[in-house]
Amino acid sequence: MTLLQVMPDGAPQTVLLRTTDAPTIAGTLAGHGVELRHWPVRGPVAPQDDSAEVLERYRAQVDEVCGREGMKVVDVARLHPSADPEWAQRAAKARSTFLEEHRHAENEVRFFAHGRGCFYLHLEEKVYATVCEAGDLLSVPAGTRHWFDMGSRPDFAAIRFFEEEDGWVGDFTADLLARAFPSLDALVAVPPQPAAP
Repeated sequence: MTLLQVMPDGAPQTVLLRTTDAPTIAGTLAGHGVELRHWPVRGPVAPQDDSAEVLERYRAQVDEVCGREGMKVVDVARLHPSADPEWAQRAAKARSTFLEEHRHAENEVRFFAHGRGCFYLHLEEKVYATVCEAGDLLSVPAGTRHWFDMGSRPDFAAIRFFEEEDGWVGDFTADLLARAFPSLDALVAVPPQPAAP
């Protein structure tokens, strides 16, 4: 389930907002120029599925995003658990790539076709931990400080949109802030709170 947890950037143990309510999440993020939309999920993504096949399932939506946002390059980033003895090392290396705060020169647009991941958006003096699940499309404005956690056992497939071939390259801020915040695994381990009456 999609989840938003908001914390002050100087007090990661303080939860200002924690919700799984889709309209609340979308509205809260929209106030900062971040767009969260939902597409119908078109079947599970298995490890043996070809990336071109995954893209074809969402062709109409992919074409709409490319046309609306001027995206020229589209690919599928994915990791699935494996019995391969070297998988854990590869997964840990992939996970560590974007765990530090960075920003991009272009909008970061991602659609989760399978699994989940968490984008931590550092907006003003707060961190918006946004757990995206299958069906979520997140668009983060260029220059937004953020980091991404795919969890200790990554299992996801995300369609990525770029204006240029090197659009995925991060400009790292050297701020170690990210290390103080709960991981994706810790965020989803906390059961959802019941809605207030």
